[in-house]
Amino acid sequence: MNSEKIILGIDPGTTIMGFGLIKVVKKQMHFMQLNELILTKYDDHYLKLKLIFERTIELIDTHKPDEIAIEAPFFGKNVQSMLKLGRAQGVAMAAGLSRQIPITEYSPKKIKMAITGNGNASKEQVAKMLQSLLQLKELPKNLDSTDGLAAAVCHFYNGDKVSIGKSYTGWSAFVKQNDDRVDK
Repeated sequence: MNSEKIILGIDPGTTIMGFGLIKVVKKQMHFMQLNELILTKYDDHYLKLKLIFERTIELIDTHKPDEIAIEAPFFGKNVQSMLKLGRAQGVAMAAGLSRQIPITEYSPKKIKMAITGNGNASKEQVAKMLQSLLQLKELPKNLDSTDGLAAAVCHFYNGDKVSIGKSYTGWSAFVKQNDDRVDK
């Protein structure tokens, strides 16, 4: 088994996509980077999706992550927002799948629980705990990047557990595990 791996965590969004990277060396996690893709200046939803895809590919090609952890969209009352978030998540997943990188989805509650011990923790509480865990000097203005980092850390904590969420190693695995979504 390789004693070193890189995990890319993504918090997909059509306004801001947050992401963070950690390196795991001998079962110890080390902070690499956190940042965000700001999409507020773009009105065209399809252009935003294209930019999410391209930025995710760029992150993959630059940092060569071994695994991707992605926050699953939460279920809200606004159907249009859910659809947009689902599309953002889908293009980020497609980028990873196009590079044959295993992807695992985590619910926001699962991520918060893994980081703080409280599934109802605020973004600020999650960010503060990450700051303490990874010795971050300062926190970013927007906490979307810490949400992406939290997905990576959640994945690290869940290690090799099988029931961590839906995992995909490629398009065929995605189709096989989502047979109900495929037109026949």
